[in-house]
Amino acid sequence: MPAEPLSRPRIVAAAIDLIEREGADAVSMRRIAADLGVGVMSLYNHVPSKSALLDGVAEAVLSQIEFTDDPDAEWTDRVRMQARAFRQIAHHYPRCTMVVVSRQLSSTAGLLPVERALSTLRDAGFGGREAVRVLRVFIAYIVGSLLREVGVTPTFAPVHRPDIAVADADPLLFPQVSGLAGPLADCDHEAEFEFGLEMLIQAIAVQLKPYGTG
Repeated sequence: MPAEPLSRPRIVAAAIDLIEREGADAVSMRRIAADLGVGVMSLYNHVPSKSALLDGVAEAVLSQIEFTDDPDAEWTDRVRMQARAFRQIAHHYPRCTMVVVSRQLSSTAGLLPVERALSTLRDAGFGGREAVRVLRVFIAYIVGSLLREVGVTPTFAPVHRPDIAVADADPLLFPQVSGLAGPLADCDHEAEFEFGLEMLIQAIAVQLKPYGTG
């Protein structure tokens, strides 16, 4: 069976696989060429640089987000759906998601989620600048939740561990930590995400009142 022709999608797919196995620090044009069994210079016919390759990774991951938006739904429900869709793709590609949030993308795949979110917020009644600020808050929350959930280290390597180590806490010095050792050590990540999302939505909804909406 003949080998699949070298192409940009094939190169990007190899980079995604490598990042999920070993982390973004492992990516180099030479390593990708070796994984594909081709000469390194042949990659440059499809991807001009490592930076462009990482952009391609981010775009490929974002393009797989499945948005199910209902323009007639309440804006709060639309925001929930969008946040959950991003979290779902982050579960599939936890290390690549860290690449996504580190890139400044101007492609259709990169801008579509931003356009959807801003459109939802503008429809809700937020002004342009306020919609941008709210979007940044949601991104910070979702990425922060992901970091806690998958335990991403500075080299993007997932490490599974309890949220907070409390087993050896001195109850005299840390009475609250000791008394709440059970809840601190046990974390249902999906439930925690939903709890935080609801708090965030309710807090942001309050910001609509000065505009006479909500």
